[in-house]
Amino acid sequence: MTVHIPFDNSYARLPDQFFARVQPTRVSAPRLIKLNHDLARQLGLDPEALSGPEAAEIFAGNRIPEGAEPIALAYAGHQFGGFVPQLGDGRAILLGEVVAPDGQRRDIQLKGSGRTPFSRGGDGRAALGPVLREYLVSEAMAALGIPTTRALAAATTGEVVERETSLPGAVLTRIAASHIRIGSFQYFAARGDVEAVRRLADYAIARHYPDAAAASQPYRAFLEGVVARQAQLVAQWLQVGFIHGVMNTDNMSISGETIDYGPCAFIDTYNPTQVFSSIDRHGRYAYGNQPGIAQWNLARLAECLLGLFSDDEDEAIAQANEALTSFADRFNTAYLGGLRRKLGLAEEREEDRALAQDLLERMAANKADFTLTFRRLGDAAADSAADAAVRSLFEDGAAYDGWAGRWRQRLAEEPQDAASRRAAMRRANPAFIPRNHRVEAVIEAAVQREDFGPFEELLTVLSAPYDDQADFAHYADPPPPGGGIYRTFCGT
Repeated sequence: MTVHIPFDNSYARLPDQFFARVQPTRVSAPRLIKLNHDLARQLGLDPEALSGPEAAEIFAGNRIPEGAEPIALAYAGHQFGGFVPQLGDGRAILLGEVVAPDGQRRDIQLKGSGRTPFSRGGDGRAALGPVLREYLVSEAMAALGIPTTRALAAATTGEVVERETSLPGAVLTRIAASHIRIGSFQYFAARGDVEAVRRLADYAIARHYPDAAAASQPYRAFLEGVVARQAQLVAQWLQVGFIHGVMNTDNMSISGETIDYGPCAFIDTYNPTQVFSSIDRHGRYAYGNQPGIAQWNLARLAECLLGLFSDDEDEAIAQANEALTSFADRFNTAYLGGLRRKLGLAEEREEDRALAQDLLERMAANKADFTLTFRRLGDAAADSAADAAVRSLFEDGAAYDGWAGRWRQRLAEEPQDAASRRAAMRRANPAFIPRNHRVEAVIEAAVQREDFGPFEELLTVLSAPYDDQADFAHYADPPPPGGGIYRTFCGT
């Protein structure tokens, strides 16, 4: 069956300095190992056609489908605080865009598809392990209800990539609302190309923030829109214990989606200073630092847009600062709202922040598992007999008891019945996350033994994170003592 993808490539119609036209590098033995059937249907594509030999050639980069216009996007970025004026897609090629049946435009990108003019000495390839990690974690995030890029397909190449060792090569087909990053604006701002910044802003507004076009100050409205989405996004990360790992400006999407799952991870025991990334040696992107880093990155976007706000520099800076200062309130509102839902609180009380913070501090001091603590609180909210299961997660169970009494007092002020509260808390507190030791076990099975069964099973579990899954209950367990994974790697 012939593969048909109805491409409509708006980014490729921008001026040539926005990208480089480049073909994926052919590989010797492409093999499709996973197709996301549900996502294919959401995009208006035929899963059956995308499951055949022709599709494997497309997903590995050997065949360019009709209508595609392969390009590598140009962008710059602050990496761990240091500015790099030219980065760009060094191992990813955007095939093109499709407009899905829901009317939303989506990028289709091959990640790991060979060298581009932005590869900076790299091979442009991806190893199988990072491809599987991004597939698992991005799909888990989608199931958790968090804005994210998605994985449409994963294919092996039949070739090896050289890292610390020789590893099987693979290509991920990534779907995104777009691949425009803060670093995309920095690329042109660093060159003093105000007109290109304007052109990119106009494009981003039309694609992602159409309401801003009608505002009296459209570029400020655009910045305010990006600030609002990023504040909401980072609050959602914290509510599920997610650490991005490399929140560089080139890894922050203008659309408000989570993008670039390199050394990311989910915390097991709650620790706001937790770092997983092997390259984050000073904790810049620790779990608790993520809101501040997001605001810092947004300030870099604002700097790029100053020339579009006003010809008067002081007025432009004032507008930028007003937009940026809204981040804190937006984040705090979203974060506290999420904590209320996790604690079963439907009404707002002034003391709720202190109640939630006290629990988190006690969890940190007692090495309580983040995901399990909140999940089990749902049962405890309905029946105090379930307190024992929560208490067991704390090194000192009395620490939980000292908090639980105040929490129950607060619940007594709420209008909903116990069953309704428990159901609402279960919708806010997942049972299953892609725990690091599970992801690493999946990768080891695939890389070392070519066994994709564990990958498929974990993907099934993560597709329904809020449901009780009796057959897979062990996937909710924290790692055994000494079995946690505390370092993750970028995969480049």
